[in-house]
Amino acid sequence: MIGKLDPDVLARVLARTGAPNDAVQTGATYGEDAAAIDLGDAILVVSSDPISLASESAGTLAVPIAANDVAASGADPEFLTNVLFLPSDDPALLKTLTTQLDEAATAIGATIVGGHTEYLPELSRPTLSITCFGRTDRFIPTGGAAPGDTIILTKGAAIEGTAILASDFESTLLDRGVEPEIIERAQTFVDEISVLPESRLLRSVATAMHDPTEGGVRAGLCEMAAASAVDLHISREQIRIRDETKQICDAMAVDPLSIFGSGALLAAVPSESADAALTSLQTNGIDATSIGTARSPTDDETGAVVLDRTRITDPGKDELYPLWE
Repeated sequence: MIGKLDPDVLARVLARTGAPNDAVQTGATYGEDAAAIDLGDAILVVSSDPISLASESAGTLAVPIAANDVAASGADPEFLTNVLFLPSDDPALLKTLTTQLDEAATAIGATIVGGHTEYLPELSRPTLSITCFGRTDRFIPTGGAAPGDTIILTKGAAIEGTAILASDFESTLLDRGVEPEIIERAQTFVDEISVLPESRLLRSVATAMHDPTEGGVRAGLCEMAAASAVDLHISREQIRIRDETKQICDAMAVDPLSIFGSGALLAAVPSESADAALTSLQTNGIDATSIGTARSPTDDETGAVVLDRTRITDPGKDELYPLWE
């Protein structure tokens, strides 16, 4: 089995958090991808993320994927640590990955301050785990959405997943009839993974923000709904799916709402601020749409996604994983 633990199993992991500390404002809990630690004069935001399957662009993707959780929490990513496991002592691979990491960190103004690197021959591809740190005076949780809020999605679904498919499965896509120009454009989606620009624009008004990664937009919405204890009523047709994404996902028989979604930002904003927020994003060249609203749960459950008329509580498994098995 590959992928995240299911929520019930994860709950057992999250129940064991070591010594209590009053400085922890937000700690380990389902749906929250970043911790908030009160430093007195600022809130330290910390988040970690691994990457193991995107072999062609692992270093390029790893940095913004980790940094996005910090950005979505209202902080600018400042510092990074990198744990890198290599399947062999191939100097070309090491140079490629470290160059990608350096360039990606420089692009968002973050500094790599340490980590660990070693060889692990049992691996078939490199594995990275990045921890990102940033400071803010207003932490924005995943679980802050309130009834009446408008749910905004930036850029579209499956941006990261599209880039991975176009890079790692290029020959398969060509064999299945996808035009080379479509694949080439999709490969450039890797340049859009960071959500720092839109996070900066929305952080003053958002009640909740979330970076949908593994499991895509569907999983991200389920996590926001559960963490906020609200129902998110979402219209599928309002979720932007780019033509490149549609063609590539159709060719690989995967749902664009259920594959890696980094590059998009989910944000809940008060309804009276939604139009201004969307205008601000569009003015700054960031495509964004209102995809639904938050409402009080219809029963005693902790919250769910109502996609069109289907109630969803299970985030599901990312549909890319079986492609590597």
